[in-house]
Amino acid sequence: MAAARLAYVNLFARDIVALSGFYTELLGFPEIAAHRSPIYRCLDAHGAELGFNATEAYALLNLQTRQPVDAQNPLPLGVYFTIELDSADAVDRIAENCVRLGGAVLKPPYLTYYNARQAVLADPEGNVFRVNHRVGTRTPYDALPPERRPL
Repeated sequence: MAAARLAYVNLFARDIVALSGFYTELLGFPEIAAHRSPIYRCLDAHGAELGFNATEAYALLNLQTRQPVDAQNPLPLGVYFTIELDSADAVDRIAENCVRLGGAVLKPPYLTYYNARQAVLADPEGNVFRVNHRVGTRTPYDALPPERRPL
């Protein structure tokens, strides 16, 4: 079997220019201009590509029945992605900048039970993502003291 790797994460967007610009401003991901089309923008996420599909792509991918009917009430959340950052301070800074750029903080920066500084955020179109920095060795769940186990 051939080795597999995650190559692309794509988000549907009402405004591909504004939403890709949000991620460029927030995370510093540059656009891959060679991939640009009237209904697509793509950013270099340093090991994967972060793409933005206009709503026309629902039909191209035969996903019309999965398209939100009302932009203010998106479909239930089924997927989110995580961006690994180079410091715990960067998690705090990105969370603050997310709000400044029109996004939202869904869960403020905190220390996870698996030793990461993390925040749960939403972009201006409501897509959920996390920013994360591993601050120590990941402790196996079963080795955690009961008071550190969230479930």
